[in-house]
Amino acid sequence: MTNALGSLLEQIVGGLENIPGEISQAPQEQKTAIGGRGPQPPFIVKMLQTVTSSRRTFVRTDALDECVAAHRVKLPNPPNQTPEKSPATRIFVTGRPHIRGEIEGRLAGRVISVSISPAKGDIITYLRARLGEDETPEAMDENLEAEILEKIPEQISEMYVVVMMPRIPPQIIR
Repeated sequence: MTNALGSLLEQIVGGLENIPGEISQAPQEQKTAIGGRGPQPPFIVKMLQTVTSSRRTFVRTDALDECVAAHRVKLPNPPNQTPEKSPATRIFVTGRPHIRGEIEGRLAGRVISVSISPAKGDIITYLRARLGEDETPEAMDENLEAEILEKIPEQISEMYVVVMMPRIPPQIIR
């Protein structure tokens, strides 16, 4: 978790023309303050809030369902603090439907949740293109190809996107 938050901070700070002094000095001060360790999650979250408090920021976490459940519950709650501390920050989370309730619950009703599913025709087009790139075409007969083009599109599940905004505009709420 520390690495993920640190990476996020690094990406955001990397896009700034001028790095705030408290951000550039923080790693050295933190190492001294706690015996040589780098910044810990609460401190990194505070720095993230400092950087995002005055600028429009978009944070995207893709495939959160692939994160081990035990680690998902350890994620810090900057989304719960973001509206107050960083009103211009928008958080986008994607994942499979089985964690939707968990994420919506943690974000306390300040979200818009959208289900998305690929079109079956798009999946088939993609599969045909990939099968056309096969370096061992002799291993594929017409029956196997037909089975692949039938079975895989049936197994594709929906994804969802959660968009967290500080204030949901009334025109979006239905």
